[in-house]
Amino acid sequence: MATSKFLGFLESRKNITGSACGLVGVVLTFGGVAGPYWPVVVAGLYGAGALIAPPERPPLPDFPDPSAQLDEVRADFERLRGYLANVELPPAAAGRLTELTELLTALLDPGWVTEILAQDPESVHALSRAVRQDVPEAVDTFVRTRWWTRLAPGQEPPERHLEKQLTLLHQEAEQLAAAVRETEARRQESHTRYLEDRSK
Repeated sequence: MATSKFLGFLESRKNITGSACGLVGVVLTFGGVAGPYWPVVVAGLYGAGALIAPPERPPLPDFPDPSAQLDEVRADFERLRGYLANVELPPAAAGRLTELTELLTALLDPGWVTEILAQDPESVHALSRAVRQDVPEAVDTFVRTRWWTRLAPGQEPPERHLEKQLTLLHQEAEQLAAAVRETEARRQESHTRYLEDRSK
């Protein structure tokens, strides 16, 4: 620990700047300027250099980039699919869920789609929220509410809420897919303009 602190000090800006200024003091000594007080001059210049050196800047936290985040979301999505395979849903809700999971699969499939999505942190966040929070919460809430509804019939069927939730989540996923299509369409148009300008 002490050794690492000492090595850190040797590599610090304060020590490097102070040493450079101290070296100037040594040069002045050999030039005959410092005279018999050369140790004071060298030490003073070293201290002045250490004082004027810019402060050390701590390194930024090493957060995962969006591509790595999408890899984690993809792994979580596989776990979510394993959970969903063991849940029994009414036919209408099951159909909605299948449509949603197919769209999420397409968005998370490694390739050019995820390369585009990785450039937009909001899209990465939206996918992460859908996989890790929205879909499992919607399904789990339905399973728990359905059990209570059997004990106290006469209330609004919980599958209606589940169908609405899955429909809204599908719409959000469609908006992400539309954004990808729009990005690629703009890219194609830009390439067309580039080729047209080049041919003039």
